Amino acid sequence: MPYSLTWLATVLKDAGLKVATVDGWENRGSGDVGEIRGVLCHHTAGPQHGNMPSLGTILHGRPDLPGPLAQLGLGRDGTFYVIAAGRCNHAGAGNWRGTTKGNTHFIGIEAENTGKEDDFPWPAVQLDAYQRGVAAIFRHLKLVGDCCAGHREYALPLGRKTDPTLDMVAFRAAVSSFIANGLPAPVLIPAMEPNGPGGGPGRPTLRRNMTGEFVLYLQGILGVEQAGTFGPKTEAAVREFQRQHGMVPDGIVGPKTWAALDAHLSPAPAAALGLG
Repeated sequence: MPYSLTWLATVLKDAGLKVATVDGWENRGSGDVGEIRGVLCHHTAGPQHGNMPSLGTILHGRPDLPGPLAQLGLGRDGTFYVIAAGRCNHAGAGNWRGTTKGNTHFIGIEAENTGKEDDFPWPAVQLDAYQRGVAAIFRHLKLVGDCCAGHREYALPLGRKTDPTLDMVAFRAAVSSFIANGLPAPVLIPAMEPNGPGGGPGRPTLRRNMTGEFVLYLQGILGVEQAGTFGPKTEAAVREFQRQHGMVPDGIVGPKTWAALDAHLSPAPAAALGLG
């Protein structure tokens, strides 16, 4: 039987956010939730590389704590992974504005971040999605921005938790602004460059599952197997390139990433392949 939070995916999608549902999420939870009074924000303290490498842990739990560990996971590219519609083991002992049963009354969001200097500042696309997602949930529930807390703010005794590594005062202010002023569509990556190298035709934006000559060219630059399909290995290589060049590691090759790739290479290869 589905649990109470089966509206989560629709509410996030309607806010213009990227959503990936995990099979069986509607029936997943350690029982059902009670009245939802807010959101607890977490970071995963997981691996540095990958978009959502902690998804399995959130889904299945740890040796000391059974899953699911949150209703939502948030990848580094701003994708919300909808994991559970029922109660999750994410809160522990604590208090936020008089609510002490966090697992029962708060939706948990685990955002992918190591919690260390190697993952700070957070990718702008991820932080924007975090704030928009919380605001969308609150608009649905008719809650205010102050109903959102960081795990470290809720957890008792004080100092028991340190996540997330975000300025939660500024975070709540952004959520409150989205609640008050609506959720305008996020700025999307253009489908194509305005101009390609040397003033030629623009190259298409590349992302997971795309195929074709530009994907082959990209794979040659990155040194991954030139299979012609933009798969997980290509995406991982794109993220690593973006990270090394101070870019948002979203795994999407749009105009900014094409420009960085051009700067990394001489312009000759693109012209030689007739891709300029």
